Amino acid sequence: MSGTVVIVGSLNMDLVVRAPRHPQPGETIIGSGFQTFPGGKGANQAVAVARLGGKVRMIGRVGQDAFGEALLATVARDGVDTTFIRRDPEAPTGVALITLDAAGQNTIVVASGANWRVSAQDVRDAEAAFAGADVLLMQLECPLDAVEAATDLAHRYGLRVVLNPAPARALPADLLARVDYLLPNQPELMLLAGGESDREAAIRAVQALGARNLVVTLGEEGALLALNDQREHLPAYKVTVVDTVAAGDAFAGAFALALAEGKSVREAAIWGNAAGAIAVTRPGAQPSMPRRDELLQFLAERGQV
Repeated sequence: MSGTVVIVGSLNMDLVVRAPRHPQPGETIIGSGFQTFPGGKGANQAVAVARLGGKVRMIGRVGQDAFGEALLATVARDGVDTTFIRRDPEAPTGVALITLDAAGQNTIVVASGANWRVSAQDVRDAEAAFAGADVLLMQLECPLDAVEAATDLAHRYGLRVVLNPAPARALPADLLARVDYLLPNQPELMLLAGGESDREAAIRAVQALGARNLVVTLGEEGALLALNDQREHLPAYKVTVVDTVAAGDAFAGAFALALAEGKSVREAAIWGNAAGAIAVTRPGAQPSMPRRDELLQFLAERGQV
């Protein structure tokens, strides 16, 4: 295994405001501490992989604007290969409007911009990115035809396919059947299951659609491995939460890299759990992603290396 991950996904600039609580509809409250952070689920996951020592080739789009320039420079600085990230001549770079409450919980509204113009042809034009890689990692902040095209190429080149179905939406069964590992959080799981409210029933419903292997992230409860008929709960690590933005992206990036390095699914989920735990102790999306030495030390202190 070469430890190489291909990521098809989004790049956003995160505009973050802290507030004592989240406002009710129609309500205005006074916030503080406005900051901008590089983000986007695809870019977050790419940086997560790169900081942990993996090789990352990213496929996506940004606008020809200052945010786009900044995002390209940021991911490149962390070692992400940006060869296949296009500059869109018409659409602006995506942005995410994020409110953080006093407990570090967030609400997010995304204006996709150039991300929503990533096409199946963009992916096919980036076929060289798949050669010699190990894992394809994707999310749903780009159009579904790009996700499907990437899945086709992954199967052609023998990559394992990891899909983080966020933001949640219904997915075709033929796509789910070609995903090796589905990484939903609990709300995403329930939506994929058609609104099912029971976790186990939801898992079985999604598996019946074709996604046999699920790793469900449960926030402060940890993660649940649902591999065919096997179930294993991995408890969360106890940490002081500062900012939950991109915790799931830290998990997904660490999980994908661990698979790309030949680790078992259980080991990959442990890496993901640890990366997510470290990320929530820091503000921002990409700035919160841990480096490999931090992750290994975190696990060693807990007897899991």
